[in-house]
Amino acid sequence: MSRSADSPELWLRRYRPVDDPAVRLFCFPHAGGAASAYLPFARRLPATVDVAAIQYPGRQDRRDEPFVDSIDALVERLLPTLLAAADRPVAFFGHSMGATVAFEVGRRLPPAAADRLVHFFASGRRGPATLRRDRYYHADDELIAEIRRLEGTDSSLLADEELLQMVLPAIRNDYRAAATYDYRPGPLLRCPVTVLTGDTDPNVTAGEAAAWAEVTTATTVVHTYPGGHFYLNGQIDAVCGRVTAALTAPTPARPGG
Repeated sequence: MSRSADSPELWLRRYRPVDDPAVRLFCFPHAGGAASAYLPFARRLPATVDVAAIQYPGRQDRRDEPFVDSIDALVERLLPTLLAAADRPVAFFGHSMGATVAFEVGRRLPPAAADRLVHFFASGRRGPATLRRDRYYHADDELIAEIRRLEGTDSSLLADEELLQMVLPAIRNDYRAAATYDYRPGPLLRCPVTVLTGDTDPNVTAGEAAAWAEVTTATTVVHTYPGGHFYLNGQIDAVCGRVTAALTAPTPARPGG
């Protein structure tokens, strides 16, 4: 029997399944990225945390599926799967575009599921309400130049024309989705927000990182690491330590009860 386009096993990757975790951490990849970007999390986070990485259509084992070309459409497709897996406390971690996707999922959770969202991690992304818009790159040479600038892709891949042509469509699709995203005032998150950023990230200023405080009724803390937009590549141990500390700390009372 073939799996439907929205079956949970297509959307979620558990590289180290945990049968009865204290918290389930949903991880949202960056533009052009895939679930495997979070394999290091599964290897480093404690066994009390079940790492469930999101696999967007159109890449890796979903490469034959059509891309989803907007943040809103991606969120609507994802919600049923995430709700079905939110049977315990959950947390979200999103890097770059993934932080925007995670935020929009978080604010659309129904009340019971929203109560189970205990922490939100925004990595390499400015607050959703900031005014600066992402740029969409139409031409291949512009897109490749931007990929090089952000230093998030292995240089050997960029030098391999065949591999490059395989990954460019997913990257271009996701850049379009990020560039056409419009923040709309609405429900706020109710959980603590941890913002993680690189000190030389050209896409996120200190003020833009701090702007995540505008979208939650709880506390917001910003942590800055050495590195650029993909600071995670060199700071994975420190970041996983930070995530572990946040997810194993006592849960504070929510504002308003």
